[in-house]
Amino acid sequence: MSVRTQSSEQPADAVHRAGFACFVGRPNAGKSTLTNALVGQKVAITSNRPQTTRHTVRGIVHRPDAQLILVDTPGLHKPRTLLGERLNDVVRTTWAEVDAIGFCLPADQKIGPGDRFIAKELAGIKKTPKVAIVTKTDLVDSKALAEQLIAVDQLGKELGITWAEIIPVSATANKQVDLLADLLIPLLPEGPALYPEGDLTDEPEQVMVAELIREAALEGVRDELPHSIAVVVEEMLPREDRPADKPLLDIHANLFIERPSQKGIVIGPKGKRLKEVGIKSRRQIEALLGTPVFLDLHVKVAKDWQRDPKQLRRLGF
Repeated sequence: MSVRTQSSEQPADAVHRAGFACFVGRPNAGKSTLTNALVGQKVAITSNRPQTTRHTVRGIVHRPDAQLILVDTPGLHKPRTLLGERLNDVVRTTWAEVDAIGFCLPADQKIGPGDRFIAKELAGIKKTPKVAIVTKTDLVDSKALAEQLIAVDQLGKELGITWAEIIPVSATANKQVDLLADLLIPLLPEGPALYPEGDLTDEPEQVMVAELIREAALEGVRDELPHSIAVVVEEMLPREDRPADKPLLDIHANLFIERPSQKGIVIGPKGKRLKEVGIKSRRQIEALLGTPVFLDLHVKVAKDWQRDPKQLRRLGF
């Protein structure tokens, strides 16, 4: 078993590589946090609630000799709703199309049925190289980390997966994050950059704005409404008649919940919680778009939207 803990030097005549990698792992294995750490800017929604990433967010890592495009998929899990099944289909399609797969397993949790379920699926995808990434290493001591690395190695042997690399990282402590990029890049095909230098993601801005609002909305209601909140940005328009040096972007967005009883939870007493959601997400949106924003939020009920194909389509799934 080879565990990587230091960087490999680039040869002077290195070729340029560009391609796609995706992180997989059960919900909350640290995939989005890792994407953000590699890109160096917040592009994927992160939350302590499982199942928050619904869109394929691509983070783009620019290097002089390479461009690594990260595709962030929803966590693969045993589906209980139509939404769950659709998310799993998205995952499998993505796996078949990328150049490398990073399988994230948290250092602080024993390998469980959820990890095995994913590993078995991975074993069925023969051609794509797979890197095992032991995440959240800042939460364990060196003995526990060593045990986890051995367990990951064993899991591969058991299921017939040859790990291209096994690497421990901590995205929050920024440990070995650059090394991870160094190890993924040689797995990409040779070729020119696929995106312009300044791009960090190719998500439409509207989708990213919706994700930031949704993340802020989940913040205070984690336990009560795990993921029955969807956000749709109805419009984003520059306010007219503003001087060029004082632009203002008007954003109108709807937060959809499944039942009328959840409305009070999201709005909070005297509208306090919704106001906090507005303040928090507005700051993040302004940082993302680099312009002052006026944010108009409304809470609406879309009955049982996670189980209804028509509503899923309307909400963008």
